Amino acid sequence: MFLSTTPSIDLHGYDRESARIAVKDFITDLCKLKETEGIIIHGIGEGILRKEVHSYLKTDKRVQTFTLSFLNPGMTLITLIQNVDK
Repeated sequence: MFLSTTPSIDLHGYDRESARIAVKDFITDLCKLKETEGIIIHGIGEGILRKEVHSYLKTDKRVQTFTLSFLNPGMTLITLIQNVDK
């Protein structure tokens, strides 16, 4: 379950490339901390950051699942695979 203690990153104000790098670094940090869940806040807007984030998440082998939050479509919930080598 995703609670307020779940690690998160807020991408408001980022451009596409910066967002991609920030998400990659965020996932790396989650792995180092042995976290299995995270929240990526990308906002709603025109969906540019959401599309970029989801495009990246599809390619990252450390990500098991990702979904838009049912209650807040401006954030994506991620679950990481445990014990995966980089």
